[in-house]
Amino acid sequence: MVELDEKTKRFGMLLARIRDSFQTCVEEIDSYLNDLGTPSAPTSFVKEETFNILKFEPAKGERLGEFEVAHKNHNLPDNWTHAFNTLKQNNATIASRYFGPDYTFTYWLYGEDRIYRQRKASKK
Repeated sequence: MVELDEKTKRFGMLLARIRDSFQTCVEEIDSYLNDLGTPSAPTSFVKEETFNILKFEPAKGERLGEFEVAHKNHNLPDNWTHAFNTLKQNNATIASRYFGPDYTFTYWLYGEDRIYRQRKASKK
């Protein structure tokens, strides 16, 4: 075993205390997050027909490629409201899209007057 000078020993003890403090912080954060619970994905989905009855128009973007847009003023109010509220309640965004296991498309909101959809990527 190597003999350490006093300065090196004190520095090692300082590093150990800092490490222990970080470890305590991590444990406290984990405990807090566990108490909050983690948001879960929906376990039941509306039928895709809820969205398929809307009138979608094709669109294309540089980053997204091909997708479709349903405008509020081009659809029946009841159909639009049901689909929009479903996506809103499930926080459907481009980064967190709404879709069920056997859906053909993924759906999301951007703004208050449009619903977007894009064909799900096929599994290879």
